[in-house]
Amino acid sequence: MKKKLQHLSTKAFRIVMIFALMVPFLQLKAQTPSYPFQNPALPLDQRVTDLVSRLTLQEKINLMQNSATGIPRLGIPAYNWWNECLHGVARDGVATVFPQAIGMAATWNTSLIQREADVISTEGRAKHQEHIRKGEFGIYQGLTYWTPNINIFRDPRWGRGQETYGEDPFLTSRIGVSFVKGLQGNDPKYFKAIATAKHFAVHSGPEPLRHSFDATVSKEDLYETYLPAFEALVKEGKVYSLMGAYNRLYGKPCCASDFLLGDVLRKKWGFEGYVVSDCGAIDDIYTYHKVMPSAKEASAKAVLAGCDLTCGIEYGALEKAVADRLISIKDIDKSVKRLFLAQFKLGMFDPESMVAYARIPYSENNTPAHNKLSLEVAHQSMVLLKNNGVLPLSMKYKKIAVIGPNADDIEVLLGNYNGNPTNPVSILQGIKNNAGQGVEVIYEKGMKSCTEVGENKDLALAAANKADAVVFVGGISPRLEGEEMPVKIEGFKGGDRTNINLPKEQEELLKALKETGKPVILVLLSGSALAVNWENENLPAILQAWYPGQQGGNAVADVLFGKYNPAGRLPVTFYKSVDDLPAFEDYGMKGRTYKYFDGKVLYPFGHGLSYSTFKYNSAKITAPSIKAGQSTVVEVSITNKSKIAGDEVVQVYAASKSIKAFRPVKALVGFSRVTIPAGKTVTVKVPINQFSMRQFDESKDDYTVYPGIYELMIGSSSSDVKITKNLTIK
Repeated sequence: MKKKLQHLSTKAFRIVMIFALMVPFLQLKAQTPSYPFQNPALPLDQRVTDLVSRLTLQEKINLMQNSATGIPRLGIPAYNWWNECLHGVARDGVATVFPQAIGMAATWNTSLIQREADVISTEGRAKHQEHIRKGEFGIYQGLTYWTPNINIFRDPRWGRGQETYGEDPFLTSRIGVSFVKGLQGNDPKYFKAIATAKHFAVHSGPEPLRHSFDATVSKEDLYETYLPAFEALVKEGKVYSLMGAYNRLYGKPCCASDFLLGDVLRKKWGFEGYVVSDCGAIDDIYTYHKVMPSAKEASAKAVLAGCDLTCGIEYGALEKAVADRLISIKDIDKSVKRLFLAQFKLGMFDPESMVAYARIPYSENNTPAHNKLSLEVAHQSMVLLKNNGVLPLSMKYKKIAVIGPNADDIEVLLGNYNGNPTNPVSILQGIKNNAGQGVEVIYEKGMKSCTEVGENKDLALAAANKADAVVFVGGISPRLEGEEMPVKIEGFKGGDRTNINLPKEQEELLKALKETGKPVILVLLSGSALAVNWENENLPAILQAWYPGQQGGNAVADVLFGKYNPAGRLPVTFYKSVDDLPAFEDYGMKGRTYKYFDGKVLYPFGHGLSYSTFKYNSAKITAPSIKAGQSTVVEVSITNKSKIAGDEVVQVYAASKSIKAFRPVKALVGFSRVTIPAGKTVTVKVPINQFSMRQFDESKDDYTVYPGIYELMIGSSSSDVKITKNLTIK
């Protein structure tokens, strides 16, 4: 009885505390406006100004830290600005998990990614409103999401490259803009959620150096590679938040850079939202970069440069900074107003009856329809790297051996910054689900993990000898690559990789499996390129599956058995070796990515095979001579010559041998993913975007599209050019 009474007492206490926490919020939503800021009929700037005028300095400073305390006297609840939704709502329990961001980019389908982001924000809203109803205002419960990561994946060694949309600024821009639009919604008054483009700027490893590293790049590389995606998301996507990077640029910490946050972001691009630091980045300014003596100087400098919010507690030093006249209250007010304006635009200060997004029910989280969309994105992300005809697997294979460290691993499906799926489907389970009647699936892991020789090698070979075909599911995993990880094994360091080879233990097992004489299909899971040179030369088929989300197993199996015709394309170059690349710490673009690398690669950017055969018949440019800034369209006639419908990703690259100032070997300027029925001919229209043809003109300290003749190379990858047409820019 005593325990029962204690339990009831504890439960009652919790109810009282929850109600106490909710009172300010409930008052804010229900009361007759006492102050102008509570009146939805007034203009936003007037409401924000009124609210900020009522705050003490300490209250303002508290609101500029990610874990912002509430202000009960004004009916303002606590709010934590930190939330994540890289490929689904993350770190807040059950949610639909889509393929990792690099897999999203591999779809080359902007409308699909916008649909995905819309679903993610629906789930985010559903969760947020449920938290509000429960009086919960903690981390990962808000509506301000720190995604997408649009850093350029310049080097395959970077462990966080999996979070990006690949190596190309134009593809990154197109996917990124679509994601932001889907996440933020299309209501003219309210945001569905707020996206945060990160990490601004020139940030892509090495992970162990990120807190003290000074990225030194030419102005050409800065403006032609590292900034364009951010510019597109600000100007076109209207992204309302940016996150500053840990590193320095030209000697200045990015979160305190007048050049980045002032000159470029606000003055040149007209950004109107707010800026948040990466977590602990303000501390880095004086602890690791050592460009400021203490927290108060670093905090003052960051806010003055335009960093409105810190992920951390460093801005607590602003009170001392004001007292020492390092920063004024007027400067602080500017940041606080930006932050409150964001919350007003999310509808947080208006009745739910006015905000349609606030009425999304909790039942809209993790629905069957969302699960179906996760499968669709996973399907479209699959990249068939090689196929000599063994795929799709025919019914003649009555026994299939499934072998490899990633075959029955759920965690490897999820990448990083992920939510918790309800019923994730492993590759093994997907194969069992889709193999068909009369097909026996034999499973042997064959090794302990991606990099450990297992005691089951003999069992794996025995299974292969019994089977008609072998599916080896290997690659690497999010346990090996990611953000600043304590991994210290051969080939990996601090979350990054020191080489891009398939772990030698896997290659040794694959060689032994090949000796059985059975066809061996390799399924790779990874967040980036793998130098599978031996495998490409010796195995009949290779499928790149990335970290494919909760429906990854079914998506892989659908491709293997021909239930889905693959059409994903590589958003990164697969090199033969890191020996072909400059040093990891070198941020110069010479010799990097398909745009500036002129050597031989394993698989080129944009590469991906299909079970269909497409013939490019002809192409024309609707306006073959235009002025800089004008647009044109490439129209391509394509026939599907096979008996199966399939998607083709038409890609258009620009090059110029006559314009010396045009630096890239080639640059992606347009693409379109289209479905072509079996035996049919379609005309595909690809708008040409001069965004990727701009070059930095040092004399102007700005972009120029140089006049002259450009070759537009039309094909199915950066190296598979079918038709070339000339475009003249006057």
